[in-house]
Amino acid sequence: MPLIEVEREGALARVWFNRPEVHNALNADLGVALLEALDALAGDDSCRCVILGGRGPSFCAGADIGAMKASASASFDENVAEATRLGAVFAALADFPKPVVGRVHGGVYGGGVGFACACDITVASDDAKFGLTEVRLGILPGLISPYVLRRLGDRQARELMLTGERFDAATALRVGLVHHVVPAAELDAKVSERAGELLKGGPHAQKRIKALLAQWADTPWTAYRASLPRTLAEVRSGDEAKDALAAFFEKRKPRWMA
Repeated sequence: MPLIEVEREGALARVWFNRPEVHNALNADLGVALLEALDALAGDDSCRCVILGGRGPSFCAGADIGAMKASASASFDENVAEATRLGAVFAALADFPKPVVGRVHGGVYGGGVGFACACDITVASDDAKFGLTEVRLGILPGLISPYVLRRLGDRQARELMLTGERFDAATALRVGLVHHVVPAAELDAKVSERAGELLKGGPHAQKRIKALLAQWADTPWTAYRASLPRTLAEVRSGDEAKDALAAFFEKRKPRWMA
């Protein structure tokens, strides 16, 4: 049974964590499988949007217990190597060049929160349960902290990381971890609706928007501001923007929606 399943539906790719018997707990093999799936979809021009979800009762319940036991007896260098590999998984999702919608339900703990935060838009069922619970095991949410901090900010992340307390979907919405909370029976409909709105945008423009947002996070304010005229000019002069403008005046759909 594959650890990651990919279903195609036209321009949509549904990517599923597929370890339902352990609530999609994250281990090295699952991470490798997700990296491979994301790499293939990044290079597939027919894929415009990815939906990330979990099979079974949970989205992702955090680190695999077996992997945690192994890390306790591993050497320092082995732990560094393993953490580096897992860190690359979260980075690949956060840096994915196409829009990603998180479909979140059930248990969402530790690394599961990291995945939810690394998605561009996250939709949760109202019965989902969340927690940055690492501190209660004497560890810290180190690999996922960049994505949690970017989504929640220092103020909200500080309380949740330091206490390790669990919280409900309403709290996740309030602190900004998720964008939408819906009844469980409406989760797939809401996710599909969000994906449908994303498919109305220009794919090249969306790629540049994601790059622009990443640049904002990593660039001093003055340098970021100075780069914007050239970025805008590059996009405006591209074929996608020219076609969209022509489509507006000709009262037709742009090529990516045709």
